[in-house]
Formats: sequence, structure tokens, C-alpha cells
Amino acid sequence: MWERTLQDLIRGLRANKNDESKFIGQAMDEIRHEIKSKDMELKAGAVMKLTYLDMLGYDMNWASFHIIEVMSSPKIHIKSVGYLGAVQSFNEDTDVLMLTTNLLKKDLSSTPADIAVTLNGVSSIMTADLARDLSPELVGMLNHSRPHIRKRAVAAMYRVFQKYPDALHHGIGRLQEKLEDSDPAVVCATVNVLCELARRNPQDYLPLAPQLFHLLTTSSNNWMLIKIVKLFGSLSPHEPRLVKKLQPPITDLISTTSAISLLYECVHTCIIGNMLQGITGDSLARTCVSKLAAFIEDPDQNLKYIALLAMVKIVPTHPHLVAEHQDTILSSVDDEDISIRMRALDLLSALVNRDNLQSIVQQLLSHLVKPESSAIPSAVQSLSQHIIPSTPAKSPGAPSQSTAYRLVLSQRIMTMCSQNTYDNVSDFEWYLSVLVDLAYVSNVDIGTQIRDQLVDVVGRVRAARSYAVKLMVKVLSDDTFLLHAGEQGSCSEVLWAAAWICGEFCSELSAPDELIPYLLQPEIASLRPDIAAVCIQSATKLFGYWASEAAKQWMESFLEDLKQAVDIMIEQMEQLASSNQIEVQERAANVLQLLIFIKRDVATYKPKQDNGFSDPSAAAFDPVSEPSFPKSLYLIQPLFSSHELNPVASIAQASVPVPDGLDLDAWIVPSMQVRVAEEGDDGDVTERKIKRNKKGKEKESGSRTKVKGGKKKQKEGGYQEELAPQEEETAEEKAERERLKAERLERMRDDPYYIMDDRSPKPSAEDVDSIPVVRLDGPLPVSQGIFLSTHMNMTDTPVEEPRLPGLRSSASIRSAPPLFVVQKEGEMPVGAVITSQPSTPVPSSRRQTPNLFDATATPPPSLPSFQSYEVPDDELRTSTPEPIKVTRAKKKGTSTVKKKRTVKPDVKVGDEGTVVTR
Repeated sequence: MWERTLQDLIRGLRANKNDESKFIGQAMDEIRHEIKSKDMELKAGAVMKLTYLDMLGYDMNWASFHIIEVMSSPKIHIKSVGYLGAVQSFNEDTDVLMLTTNLLKKDLSSTPADIAVTLNGVSSIMTADLARDLSPELVGMLNHSRPHIRKRAVAAMYRVFQKYPDALHHGIGRLQEKLEDSDPAVVCATVNVLCELARRNPQDYLPLAPQLFHLLTTSSNNWMLIKIVKLFGSLSPHEPRLVKKLQPPITDLISTTSAISLLYECVHTCIIGNMLQGITGDSLARTCVSKLAAFIEDPDQNLKYIALLAMVKIVPTHPHLVAEHQDTILSSVDDEDISIRMRALDLLSALVNRDNLQSIVQQLLSHLVKPESSAIPSAVQSLSQHIIPSTPAKSPGAPSQSTAYRLVLSQRIMTMCSQNTYDNVSDFEWYLSVLVDLAYVSNVDIGTQIRDQLVDVVGRVRAARSYAVKLMVKVLSDDTFLLHAGEQGSCSEVLWAAAWICGEFCSELSAPDELIPYLLQPEIASLRPDIAAVCIQSATKLFGYWASEAAKQWMESFLEDLKQAVDIMIEQMEQLASSNQIEVQERAANVLQLLIFIKRDVATYKPKQDNGFSDPSAAAFDPVSEPSFPKSLYLIQPLFSSHELNPVASIAQASVPVPDGLDLDAWIVPSMQVRVAEEGDDGDVTERKIKRNKKGKEKESGSRTKVKGGKKKQKEGGYQEELAPQEEETAEEKAERERLKAERLERMRDDPYYIMDDRSPKPSAEDVDSIPVVRLDGPLPVSQGIFLSTHMNMTDTPVEEPRLPGLRSSASIRSAPPLFVVQKEGEMPVGAVITSQPSTPVPSSRRQTPNLFDATATPPPSLPSFQSYEVPDDELRTSTPEPIKVTRAKKKGTSTVKKKRTVKPDVKVGDEGTVVTR
């Protein structure tokens, strides 16, 4: 019978590509027959073919026992095939591995050839049981007379230590002796094993430092030197004295070696081993940075990548050295490899400071600008391109137009500027312009982050508010964001920030009424509901501020302009009030009612006759005389200007003290079954007497008259009560009603389902004498330089764009640049208690800036502590209210008699002895 060999199987697979599965099926049948043969040569050939098919994805675990049979062959070439099949198919779950222990021990005590084959195989099939049973034999192999056996034994010991850590106690000493072996291959293998073992517990291998240092200074094997340098990088953080000892040899290696791999490992070890400190460390750091800069300029992409990766780790200790190669690093942002660009961005994020922030950000912004489309080529150019084909030139300013890269680049720009609460920003007007430019050129969905940054900067930096309002006016007057609001990457959320800033700081505008049409144009209704709602709110703020300023300088000629402005506002609000978005509809409807009130007040306003007073503002403060302007002009502004909006500290919520006696884990309502009961004069619990006939009319046991008319049923607990208006009420009935009302209020005072109003009742409207006559606060004094835009123009204010509202003269003309002060801490609540909170230090390049609306995903950096506020004792609750026990009295006059029962809340003891009622 002719049998196929491995070569025949491979040829058959190549010849049957169209029907490969059928051919393999036939081959597997032949292998199953051959592997059961008693001929070891034929069995070994079947194992070889199975090993080849296993690499193609076919299972061979079913032949595990036959593989062990081949391993037990005394012939070395057959034994090698058996160990090859074991390495290929055996794993920790193989059942027949327990049968190999004695076989492996026998082979380890056989000829050197059998020992070599066994050591190669046992390293791959090692399990915890085999490591325990074979460790004495393998330790003995470390002293074998043959160097190649010792080398294989050292490599096998690593697997033993990995599977059976207890073998380290009696094996590590013998392994340490191999560092002084006469054969370099054995020493190199020992260093490799020690380097891998030291990754888990480096401090346990510090006693090996003298021997490793001797090898570092005497060996010329680059691969072994790489492992030794790596090992010292793990040991140095645990033994500071090693740093001073290692600096001279490693510096010599960096300066003299021509091996790039060894050079990088030396630089990396200097970084992670804290060898760049001190005077000698500075010179070593300069050498390392210069070598890494040469790697960045190298055409090899791998060298660029590892150089950028290493420089990121040097920046925290020697940023000035890395900054010398800023141009070289920036050139990596233009690289075609996305991984190199990302590492360059990481390095730039760690490299920025107050001096180089603007230059770095401007260059990164240029990468976001899409290149202009080239003009249509001429016929000669097209013909030359076909004749001499060439690759299209890549724009140097736009390395990639992918959305993912543009998103990361835009986020990195904002992270560089906002880290550590804008520590690197010296000119906030520049940063506001960068944010607006980023919204125009990014073309990715970062509108939310830009919005939060704009609001946060304006809230924290007072000196930047005037310029921010001017910038936001330009944004609102530009139709770019409005027309492309529905497109992806349009950043229409910037309109939210623009509307909010202009509305919140409208006092910076000299003509706020000119901005209202931009906020209420019809296209606003097509924006997202939150943006449209903010536009409505900001337009209301602008109108309120404009109206109050008009009242301060009121002239009769303002009346017609005021009526026209109110009519326009009402018309636009009526359109927005019909929106299908509930938030937009609600805000527009509320503002619409206020405007209707103002319109009616303005319509009924009659100009005041001139009585000869020289000072018209004096009459405005007279509490008796009527003002000379419509009173409704001051209706809207107080709604938004009562309190100043400031940034809130990140720990404000956590610093609110818990009142004494308040248990946040206890149930607020002890029982969900609330029964209504009344307590009589004698102290017994009696039920309210309510009877109803079949027609639903109510009868009372007192002297009340019958009532009729509409009925209102109210169900509370387990009873129903009907309420109806009375036709007539006598004095006795009124007194009885007042008494019952007082009892009901007293009973409801302890009911957790009612909120009582403890304020004293208001005096009757008929009691005119009880109304006090006081001097009311009039409008604010007239400020200089504030005029109604439709009648008075400021001659000293330069107008850059006539169609846009301008700023006030104090904000527009500056003799010196503003001093920007950032409010980093933020406000704290009254009575705040600052507690020390453990926090993990975050690298400066990774910190996020907290904003006013908690829009950042990452927690803001901890703020310094504040002085505790004193809280009056009368404002604290002294104890927790007692649980309410509600009882139900049995009904009288019914056919079925129920026993009176008391519902007690379930009591549960908490973790620390607190009683929780349910």
C-alpha cells in the first residue's frame, strides 16, 4: 500500500484548490488509519501531516495519545516529530499531559541530543504540575557540561518560575551563578530570564546589581547590553545610589555606540531611571534630547515614533531642552503617518507654556484650514501630466482631512489653552478669537466644547467681557452658522454662547436694540430648541436693558420708537410661541405676556405736563408724584439683573454642610398608608361623620343647612368628602367653620404631605390705613455716555462696522492692554465646610478646565481651601422629626364592624445602628 508523505499532501493541496475540502477529508481518513499503525515511522509521518493541517485550522487534539507514543520513541528523529506535535497541539487542558511526567524525566536523563529535544519541548507544554515535578531535574541541568544544554535549561527555568513560583527559592541562586558562566550564550540567556522576572518585583533582584554592572562595562554584545540596560531601568527607582553609578557608563554608550536600538534603550533608561537630575543629569539630558531630535529627522518612521514617545517623558523635567527643537516637532504634525502625528500632538500638549502657546496654536490652526481648490488645468498641463505621470503634490498645511484627526486636533488646541484653568493663556482676547476661528474651520462636532469654553472664559475673566460681546455680535450677525445649522460639523452651538454672552453682558453694548432683530429672526425657529430658547431669553434681556436705559433719559420723542419696538417684539414672539418645541414655546409665551402688558401700559401712557421743575429727575424720586416715563419700562430688567452670575467652585456642592439631626438615609415619610383621623376633646380618636345617600347628596350631623349646586369629590386616604358652596351662612356657622378650619390647619401642620405657609395673613384690601407710606427706590441715577441709540449717537466712539451694534466708549478705547485676572476658585455656598479630599495628581497636559455648567467629562482640579463660614444656630435643625403614627377609627353605624388598628411603620436597623422606617 502506497502512503502519502508530507510533501505529497502539500502538492495535493495545491493541485486541488477548487475542491480543497474534499481532498482534506480524504487525507484525514488516511491519517486516522496511519496513526493507529504500529510502525513508528508511519505514525510519525501521520503526526507531521496532522501538524501541517493544524496550522491550516484543522483540529488535531484527538490524536494527543498517539503523539505521546511518538514522543516515547528511542529514535531521535521520531522523538523530535512527537515533541513538535506536542508543542503544536498540547495546552493546559490536555488530559494526557499527566502521562508525560515520567517520560520527560526519563528523557532529561538520557543522551544530550534527547535532553536538548526535551528541553525545547517542555518549555512550551509546561503546566503547574509539570513545573513542580520537573523543577529538580531542570535545576540540575543548569550545571550540565554542555553549554547548549545549560542555555536551554536556563530558558526552561523561566517557564518553571512562571508556572510554579515556589521554585524561585531554590532555583534563583543557581540561576545567579550562570551570570559568571564561561559561555557567553549562557550568560545572555540568564540576563534575558532575569530581565523578564524583574518586571514584576524589581526590588527582589537588587542584589544582582554588582554582577550586572560588571557585564555592562565589559560586554560587547549589543543584545545583552540592551537587556542589562532595561534591567537597570527597572532597578534604579528602587535604589537611588545606582543612578550616580550608572550615569558614566550609560553616557559613554550613548556617545559611542552606533547601534540605534541600544542607543534608544539607554535614553529610555535614563528617563525612567531618574538619571536626568542634578548637574550631571542636565548634561546627560541635553545629550539624550539631541539624539532624539536626530531620530525625529530620520526618514525611518519607527525612529520618529519612539523619539516622540521618549521626548514626552523628558518634557516634565527639562522642557527648555525640548523647546529648542520645537520646529522639528511641529514638522512631525505634517507627517503622513497618523501615529506619528498623534505622538507629535501629545508632545506639543506637554510642551506648551505662556511663551510658546500662541505660536503653537496658530500653526496647528493652519492645519485645519482646507487648501483652496486649484484652478482648472490648461490643455498643455493636462497633456504633460498624461505624458509624464507623477504623484499629486500634497499640501504642506493639510496633512489629513479625515474627520477623526480634525476632531482630535481641535480638541488638543482647546486642551492646550484651557489646562490648569487657563494658566498658559496671557491674552484672553486672542483666545476668544481662536475659539471663534476654530468654530469656522474645524468642520467637526466640537460646537459644545467651544460653547462651554466661551461661556467659561467670559464668566471667569471680567476684562475680556467687552471684547467677547463685540466678537459675539459679529457671530450673531453672520449667517454662516445659521444657514448650516443642520449640517454635521457646523458648530451651531456657538450661537448659544453668542446669544447668552450678549444677553448676560448687554451693558457692554451702546445700542442693544440693534441686536434684537438678529436674535429673533425667523430662521431661529429652525435651530435646536436649547439654542432658540437662549436666543429668546437674550433678546428679552436686551429689550429690558434698552427699555430701562430709555427710562433714565426719557423724552417724549422716545414714545413712538418704544411702541414700534414693542410691536415688533410681539410679532416675533407670537411666531415663536407657536413652535412645536415645548421649551421654545414656553419661553416665547411668557415673554409675550410681559410684552402685551408693556404695550397696554405704553398705550395708556399720557405725557406729563411740564410744571416748571428745573430738574426732571427729582420728580422721578418723589414717592407721591408719577414718573415721567411709562412704569412698565422697568418691568423686565429686574428679572435678570438681581444677582451677578459668577463661576462656582468645583467643590461647592460637596462643601454644603449637613444640618445637625438630619439623617439623609432615613425615610422622609415613615409609612405610605396615610389615614385621616380626628382627635376629639376627650382625647379619643373619632372619625369624621360623613354620610351620603344614594343620590350622592351630603348630610351633616350639625346644624348646617342643605346645600346644592356643583359638587367636588376629594379622596384622601380611606374616605371621600364632598364640597359645595353654601347659599347662606349664619354667624354661628361662620364661627363653626373657622373653628374647623383652625383644627384642620393644626392637623395638617404635622402632615408630611402638606407644606404650610407660616407667613402672617395679608391685611384686608379694604383696610387702607394699614398700608404704610414709605419712600420707594426710584430708578438709578443717569449714567454719563448712555443714550438711546435711535436718537443720540456718540461722537467719540469709533464705528468699525456701521451695521453692527457697537460697544461703549469705555470699552472701545483703551490706552493700555487690559489686565486679565482669572477667577479660578469660584464662589462657595454660605456655611461651606471644606474637607480634605484625596486626589490623584494628574499630568498638566491631561487636565481639563472646569466650566460654569459642568460640561466637562473629567473632574476639575481641586481648588484651595476657603475660610469656613459661621452659620447661626437658629437656622440649623436640632433633631429629626419623630415618625408619624396614623390610626384609623372604626366607622359607626355600619353593618360590618371593624377593629381599630394602628399602622406602625416597619423598623429596620441600618449599618451603623440608625433606625430606618419604611
